[in-house]
Amino acid sequence: MGATDGRNSRSPLQPTKTAELLLDFVNTRPIDGRPERLADAGTTAEWLVTCGLAPEGTLTTEADAASARELRDALATVMLAHAGGVDGTDSSLAEAERLLRRAGTLYPLAPVVTADGSSLVSPQTGVAGALGTLLAAAADLARQDGWARLKACRNPPCHLGFYDRTRNSSAAYCGSGCGSQVSMRAYRSRLKAT
Repeated sequence: MGATDGRNSRSPLQPTKTAELLLDFVNTRPIDGRPERLADAGTTAEWLVTCGLAPEGTLTTEADAASARELRDALATVMLAHAGGVDGTDSSLAEAERLLRRAGTLYPLAPVVTADGSSLVSPQTGVAGALGTLLAAAADLARQDGWARLKACRNPPCHLGFYDRTRNSSAAYCGSGCGSQVSMRAYRSRLKAT
């Protein structure tokens, strides 16, 4: 399964299918009272099948579920950095990038070159192939200059993954509600300080 979309007819302010896939993956975390969607082997298998990353009946173990959560959390940390919520001196970002490099060796990708362009695909099958496809999606987005538009909301209780549709790629929150909450907390903090 490849991680490509039509590239030339789309506005950069609209997410690609690969961006939507990565956001769905990152948003499997328990956010806003929603349950953990990769809690165990069963829920992980269900998510992979629902997203079309693995066929029905794919053997999924608890170790696979843990690997999926580790990859997801590393991607979420990088997306939070895209929103300015983590900087280059933060050890969590360095750890996330280390985990992503490790994932790249565990789930290698192969280039596929055609007359229409090129893409990266996972030569593996099963859960390893599915996780490789998610890495291929991130690599393809980076190649298309869309990677930095995938962000995680800077509002600490939220951290929902979102696609930044602003022209200057300056969004830091998933919506105005989270932006307002952060502004209100900052205002209250300033009041207490005076």
